[in-house]
Amino acid sequence: MDIKWFEDMEARIPHGEVRTRFAPSPTGYMHVGNLRTALYTYLIAKKGKGKFVLRIEDTDQGRLVEGAVDVIYKTMKDCGLSHDEGPDVGGPVGPYIQTERRELYGKYAELLLEKGGAYRCFCQKAEAEEDGEEFKRIENPCARLTKEESDAKAEAGEPFVLRQRIPREGTTTFHDEIFGDITVTNDTLDDNVLIKSDGLPTYNFANVIDDHLMGITHVVRGSEYLASAPKYNLLYEAFGWEIPKYVHCSPVMRDHHNKMSKRHGDPSYEDLLAQGYLTDAVLNYVALLGWSPGGEQEIYSLEELCEAFDISGISKSPAIFDIEKLTYFNAEYIKALSPEGFTKLAEPYIRQSVKKPEIDISLFAPLLQPRTDKLTDIPAKIDFFDELPEYDVELYTNKKSKTDAAISLDMLNKALPAMEAISLWTEEIIHDTLIEFAEKLEVKNATLMWPIRIAVAGKSVTPGGAVEICRILGKDETIHRMKIGIEKLN
Repeated sequence: MDIKWFEDMEARIPHGEVRTRFAPSPTGYMHVGNLRTALYTYLIAKKGKGKFVLRIEDTDQGRLVEGAVDVIYKTMKDCGLSHDEGPDVGGPVGPYIQTERRELYGKYAELLLEKGGAYRCFCQKAEAEEDGEEFKRIENPCARLTKEESDAKAEAGEPFVLRQRIPREGTTTFHDEIFGDITVTNDTLDDNVLIKSDGLPTYNFANVIDDHLMGITHVVRGSEYLASAPKYNLLYEAFGWEIPKYVHCSPVMRDHHNKMSKRHGDPSYEDLLAQGYLTDAVLNYVALLGWSPGGEQEIYSLEELCEAFDISGISKSPAIFDIEKLTYFNAEYIKALSPEGFTKLAEPYIRQSVKKPEIDISLFAPLLQPRTDKLTDIPAKIDFFDELPEYDVELYTNKKSKTDAAISLDMLNKALPAMEAISLWTEEIIHDTLIEFAEKLEVKNATLMWPIRIAVAGKSVTPGGAVEICRILGKDETIHRMKIGIEKLN
């Protein structure tokens, strides 16, 4: 065994700084729990003025999805979670893709075997059981093989897996930053597979080797891995390595009984974007799923999160994903955009309904921005601009505005010449003309405005009132639609 090689590997490890890693498997999409892990991992690194590492864990070859690595890169970039080291940017402790580190795991497996922390298991088990790791140590004769017997079987070409040698007696205690000290009896731990028969490591082995060699100081993962933590500790101890800080986060739940699941229709990050949510709103909301900053503030930019985040604020309790709460956050983020920023984001949605090139879409910002919860709400709100929908004259009757069909017909007939007389078609002139005309007729503003709005929109609920809609439609289309209203009411 080349001890110098191991010494060189140790010499590469960065020290003296906070180092965290996000280590997703490229299995297709970024679910909300994964995004939260990435965010918390990033925030711990940035709060500690340290390094954020991206590592791709692709040892489970059966679950790989083509293009999934690109989804990971795109999501991280969209969210502003820029990594300091990773497959695409390099770094001092690469490679950062597990399948490219295969030789490393083999050498550390040999070292662990030499140190007595593992043994070869020649029992013919199904591959599925290798991952399931249900194996009673007391019934496993391979655990009792001498080194010479084990070596002889391996040299004879007998297939084997490498299993962790767990002490049969005593207890193992590990510390988690959220859950505190947890002690388990060793006889409840199984000798889990570390190297499969195909030579590739299991997650349980590869993540410990990689975290050590990359100098990871804080390991952030889901609380479902709490049960495996004592086995990780025993691996670190068998190698004689320092144990990192564990941060196990409770799951994100659909309700009090069920975890979020793509299979059950729960949205991924990509789904939420497609549903009209903004990245910044999603990130802000996800940060608060299981973490409390204290105080009243709810809206946080990524920079503010980097300052405010503290591990002590992470809850032991599962977090419930509330789509209505996310929608509230989204509406707040939309309102906070500049009119230009809103128009840029909203343009594709506006153009789904408003295809006439002569209509200036920048005019929609003041109408839509205060009234939009999700970008996908926009097309239905403005679907009357390109084409007047069919509508019932009953819409002209409105108790609050004190209108009915007869009053509405009278208002439209009287207002039409005033509208036709406007030469400069601006919102201010349209507004002043109609207000002055209502005064002249001695009617409430709403008594005049309601019939005009129904005539030009064909809907009782619209973003903005008669004046704004007339301005966007233009003079010719407004006059045309008012005449159609008069015809309907006659």
